[in-house]
Amino acid sequence: MCSIRHEKFADKRRLGCSAQLSTHTVSSHVQSCCLMPSVKMTTDQDLLMDGPAATSVIAAKGIDLTPNKDQGVIKVVQCPGFDVDRPMIGDRVTVHYTGRLLTGKKFDCSRERKEPFSFNAGKGQVLKSWDIGVLSMQRGEVCTLLCKPEYAYGSAGNPDKIPPNASVVFEMELLSFEGESLTDDGGVVRRIKIKGEGYSQPNDGASVDVYLEGRCDGRLFDSRNVSFIVGEAEDKGVPLGVDRAMDKMQKGECCLLYLKPKYGFGSKGKAEYKIGPDRDIVYEVTLKDFRRAKESWEMDIYEKVNLAPGVKNKGNQYFKTGQYHQAVIQYQRIISWLEMECGTGIEQHQRIQEFVLTAHLNLALCFLRLKDFSHVVDNCNKVLELDENNEKAFYRRGEARLYRNEFGLAKEDFQKVLQVNPANQAARAQILICQNKIKEHHEQDKKIYANMFQKFAEQDAKTGKTKRRRDDIVRTTMNGELSIKRRRRSQDANVALTFKKGEEKPSCHGNRGRNEVQ
Repeated sequence: MCSIRHEKFADKRRLGCSAQLSTHTVSSHVQSCCLMPSVKMTTDQDLLMDGPAATSVIAAKGIDLTPNKDQGVIKVVQCPGFDVDRPMIGDRVTVHYTGRLLTGKKFDCSRERKEPFSFNAGKGQVLKSWDIGVLSMQRGEVCTLLCKPEYAYGSAGNPDKIPPNASVVFEMELLSFEGESLTDDGGVVRRIKIKGEGYSQPNDGASVDVYLEGRCDGRLFDSRNVSFIVGEAEDKGVPLGVDRAMDKMQKGECCLLYLKPKYGFGSKGKAEYKIGPDRDIVYEVTLKDFRRAKESWEMDIYEKVNLAPGVKNKGNQYFKTGQYHQAVIQYQRIISWLEMECGTGIEQHQRIQEFVLTAHLNLALCFLRLKDFSHVVDNCNKVLELDENNEKAFYRRGEARLYRNEFGLAKEDFQKVLQVNPANQAARAQILICQNKIKEHHEQDKKIYANMFQKFAEQDAKTGKTKRRRDDIVRTTMNGELSIKRRRRSQDANVALTFKKGEEKPSCHGNRGRNEVQ
């Protein structure tokens, strides 16, 4: 699969374009490319002209990027890019830029902040000139954009920085770009080739008409027009990832969808298309038309209750064939319809509660198969709010907690199962498993703590030995000094006894005079 994430590999570059590239590209080649004669360079003198003059000069050197060709955004390439690929609408792009007035005064610079700027291209998050300009750039390219007020800061300008109705100049370097991830795990990434119309999008249950082309390693394996219900695309042989993208598309949109195996053909592959297991695939999808399904607020309670059994049965069919993601969609549809409904009478209220409770139980089982244990616990908790003694909810929550190594909590859940149904042998077996796991866990803890205590004891012993050695040295030193003092006192006493009364005691200072002042 072609790469959908372009890593930043161009370092800081000024207009001289002294770039640092990845290991497979030498910097000397890049610098020579930046100085190619075919690239027309702007100069500071060009930018110091008044608005009309600067526009005419740069227009002669650059190209008009505006759809209407009104010279609202004129681009001059300062340094060519290193890749033929360009950003698409919705891509996350990262740039360095410097903004100046036509007087040459700088009003903004990402390099001075030492932090590049990122945004989603073509989504109206930035100036019009930026959306237009960045979609024309290649990775690593450095260009100058001369922008008229209507494509920049307009009649309002920017207080203290940009006067009203001012044309501005941006130097921009495209560092990297990547597609828009439609799932939390990055398994479905979209890149928009053609923007759709309006703001309406298909919803869950909508009927869509699409044209699609599927490729694996560049080989075309699927090309057709097909219609399907959003949430049920696999019934028509359309991968889950394409189904997941539908509620993000607009009529007329054409996009590339990069699918990981989980959202493609999975570990089984697709023999019909000669695709092996765990292969990445790419689909180009055009949404030709769609008809939205009724939203919950557009349906009355009777319609919801009457439709719920069919939706539940469809979810059960998906579950039996191992299509757990599709089953989840069906059960969640029931909950979105009925969870906040009370009904018009006791009988209808009880029926609604049964549908909601069953949907949560089935969702817990689906998420258990998908190993999404947090959602298992959440749905079991919902069931227990409706029925505090639900045997299946306790059991499934216990299974999820066991998988999460929450052995104590899992054991409590299985014990509650036995309180509700003492004949449940599966719960008894699970309790034994929990007890063994708890015992193993305690043994592991004992070993860990024993090793810790052994290390502490060895450290204490080593510290104690060092301290005793130090104390011995101190004690020996003190005893030695005491012995010396005692010996000196004894010698002095002996000397004093050898002299008779009236005799002078010799000076202890050798050759010094006996009567010298000391």
